Amino acid sequence: MEDEEGPECGKPDFVLLDQVTMEDFMRNLQLRFEKGRIYTYIGEVLVSVNPYQELPLYGPEAIARYQGRELYERPPHLYAVANATYKAMKHRSRDTCIVISGESGAGKTEASKHIMQYIAAVTNPSQRAEVERVKDVLLKSTCVLEAFGNARTNRNHNSSRFGKYMDINFDFKGDPIGGHIHSYLLEKSRVLKQHVGERNFHAFYQLLRGSEDKQLHKLHLERNPAVYNFTRQGAGLNMTVHSALDSDEQSHQAVTEAMRVIGFSPEEVESVHRILAAILHLGNIEFVETEEGGLQKEGVAVAEETLVDHVAELTATPRDLVLRSLLARTVASGGRELIEKGHTAAEASYARDACAKAVYQRLFEWVVNRINSVMEPRGRDPRRDGKDTVIGVLDIYGFEVFPVNSFEQFCINYCNEKLQQLFIRLILKQEQEEYEREGIAWQSVEYFNNAIIVDLVERPHRGILAVLDEACSSAGTITDRIFLQTLDTHHRHHLHYTSRQLCPTDKTMEFGRDFRIKHYAGDVTYSVEGFIDKNRDFLFQDFKRLLYNSTDPTLRAMWPDGQQDITEVTKRPLTAGTLFKNSMVALVENLASKEPFYVRCIKPNEDKVAGKLDENHCRHQVAYLGLLENVRVRRAGFASRQPYSRFLLRYKMTCEYTWPNHLLGSDKAAVSALLEQHGLQGDVAFGHSKLFIRSPRTLVTLEQSRARLIPIIVLLLQKAWRGTLARWRCRRLRAIYTIMRWFRRHKVRAHLAELQRRFQAARQPPLYGRDLVWPLPPAVLQPFQDTCHALFCRWRARQLVKNIPPSDMAQIKAKVAAMGALQGLRQDWGCRRAWARDYLSSATDNPTASSLFAQRLKTLRDKDGFRAVLFSSHIRKVNRFYKIRNRALLLTDRHLYKLDPDRQYRVMRAVPLEAEPRPEQPEPDFRCARGTFTLLWPSR
Repeated sequence: MEDEEGPECGKPDFVLLDQVTMEDFMRNLQLRFEKGRIYTYIGEVLVSVNPYQELPLYGPEAIARYQGRELYERPPHLYAVANATYKAMKHRSRDTCIVISGESGAGKTEASKHIMQYIAAVTNPSQRAEVERVKDVLLKSTCVLEAFGNARTNRNHNSSRFGKYMDINFDFKGDPIGGHIHSYLLEKSRVLKQHVGERNFHAFYQLLRGSEDKQLHKLHLERNPAVYNFTRQGAGLNMTVHSALDSDEQSHQAVTEAMRVIGFSPEEVESVHRILAAILHLGNIEFVETEEGGLQKEGVAVAEETLVDHVAELTATPRDLVLRSLLARTVASGGRELIEKGHTAAEASYARDACAKAVYQRLFEWVVNRINSVMEPRGRDPRRDGKDTVIGVLDIYGFEVFPVNSFEQFCINYCNEKLQQLFIRLILKQEQEEYEREGIAWQSVEYFNNAIIVDLVERPHRGILAVLDEACSSAGTITDRIFLQTLDTHHRHHLHYTSRQLCPTDKTMEFGRDFRIKHYAGDVTYSVEGFIDKNRDFLFQDFKRLLYNSTDPTLRAMWPDGQQDITEVTKRPLTAGTLFKNSMVALVENLASKEPFYVRCIKPNEDKVAGKLDENHCRHQVAYLGLLENVRVRRAGFASRQPYSRFLLRYKMTCEYTWPNHLLGSDKAAVSALLEQHGLQGDVAFGHSKLFIRSPRTLVTLEQSRARLIPIIVLLLQKAWRGTLARWRCRRLRAIYTIMRWFRRHKVRAHLAELQRRFQAARQPPLYGRDLVWPLPPAVLQPFQDTCHALFCRWRARQLVKNIPPSDMAQIKAKVAAMGALQGLRQDWGCRRAWARDYLSSATDNPTASSLFAQRLKTLRDKDGFRAVLFSSHIRKVNRFYKIRNRALLLTDRHLYKLDPDRQYRVMRAVPLEAEPRPEQPEPDFRCARGTFTLLWPSR
């Protein structure tokens, strides 16, 4: 394991404890919890303590640290278990499963989320679209199932009120291609009432607090949960410690988005909301005694019939049939004659509550089945694609003990008995198989076998569930008290069963109400009140037919048994207890067929606060989870086992024969030499491929020796590596400088050769190299090229000046002087501008009237037939009285025009050019009889 946890953090594996006692176990657990180490191993079993706060233990960086590593290479973590499960599935092509157990509030749901996140992160590196779709559905399904199956309880703000087992299918590449969710024993009685300080299922509060006002009005709902009987108890509570409104609003949006990603259609989501609203309205229906006739002839009526209208509208069923189903039921006599029997007020209330529970259960099952239909692998052919492998994740309710324990707690604790039996059996089985595989003698370990408790519950004919089914099916009135008397008769001599009738001196139980089972986790007292009704789970056929005939396709799909005619004779449906027992048997068989990995979750305190570990509370959980027994089983033969290669990799530096690499015949011989040097050969056994170490003290001795040598080895490696790096750097620098030197020479020679090539024709007149482009020089030659450029300019100027006649030198000097005088007075005075000829047609030089001039030019071309415009520009006319007029001048190949720009360039005068000789050199002004024209040369 990585040296990230020193002795101050306790033992990362409980197997390494010096003594296996409850005190030592709790001391190590508390020490690690105080140091922020919430995970600890028991061999390959992970013990997790809920920290009740966000810890920086998760995310992409943490996933990368555990991906592809062995279980003990990193400190204990959920990611390590998930990685070991994934590797066993992928590399050995074996079906695996992760069993997450613990009491409510211990962090089971969060653990399953992190496991799913890890699997999603390490799979599908090629980003296949179908695999990404399956991953999104797997991740989003948790959010939806929490909304409909979780609730706030006194032990947990987000307690799962159902058991969940998820199978994830993988292809031969190790990418998820589908999945299937199994749900167990939804606590549907929570729909009707909750304990003080608890809430109904989250979905109701999310609908009320997260929906828009328009949607609430459409559903005939109010935003306040206290208005409805089913949510009144938890109206002032919230799901988390944050603001209730913010939490439920955000959760509603998240669930709606998750349902969209999974594949629920908008119509299906709307139908789900209508069903939830119908359940709330159904809970507010009250029944009163009447003396009127008609449909209410039995003396029962609905106090507020508007609620019946709402229920009928939301369920898309006829109003009169809804009212009739609430107030009466139809039965078939022996002659197949239909008889309508009216309810009493109590019977009507029972029927209403049974309908509300059944509708919510069918809704939950429909949501699970809808998710399964999306996650089913598509287009898989085993003959073409090979056999799929599976990873199962079990997140199921933990052992529960409340002040009043009813039928739900009885089933939950029976489930935990079955899983505990599987846990012990598989652990011993794995140990036995590994010892036999490695050729090591096995030492049997005594442990508590809870098969006697499981047999007490599920034994045919005499077990508690069998007696309960018999009470439910018996003719006549069978009460819960009679059921309890039958249990006392059958189990009066059972070691794990007692009641007040069998033990009159035990005043913690009441006569005719309570019985007690001595579970592996402790004694639990159950109240039989409601056992028969909850096990019978009876719903009148009228409601089934009513909802099956709904025009809402989603609601209709939830009630396929409603199509059965009331006169048909069918077998008695299985009871809730029998269905749950059958599902538990199937679950255990499914888990037993896979390679199991375990996560044991512990709740540190009842107050749900961070940083607090209640020793007595944790001690009880350690006892009923069987963690000490697990440690003893692990240490019964040998506390630790490691492959020879991994053992050498960790401890070879402690022996001169194995460091740095051994020259012996095999790794097994090298390990034997290492142990002989330390004198530890008597505490180990050599298997075919693994070394088995009996005492943790042997590992401690090796770890201490390794810890002393590691700093020395690290310094030696650092010294050698730093010297190697320095030599590499020196050689690289020498090579770099050599390359730089030769490259500079090459660049200089190449640049000089290029200069010589380009300027060979520089002496040719009349340009003398004016059009030659200087090449870009290397940085080192930039000063040299600047000097050469200045010399070239002086040489070229000399070549040009010496060819000028002496008579023109005065004018040249005057122009140079004028340029020097005017150069700094105007930014752009046109000396560098190119000749453009037709300036009046240019939108740049004549922005306001270029289009007018173009029209005038077209007219003149049509009239005079000239071919080209030689020049056009605006001018100023100055007469003898120095009066100025704006004019325009147009010179074509045939005429010279004087135009008036203020009158759309009207022609004032046209002079033909054929009759007049062309001047050899144009003058800067034109004279006429009336005055002087001054050219306005365009400039920018």
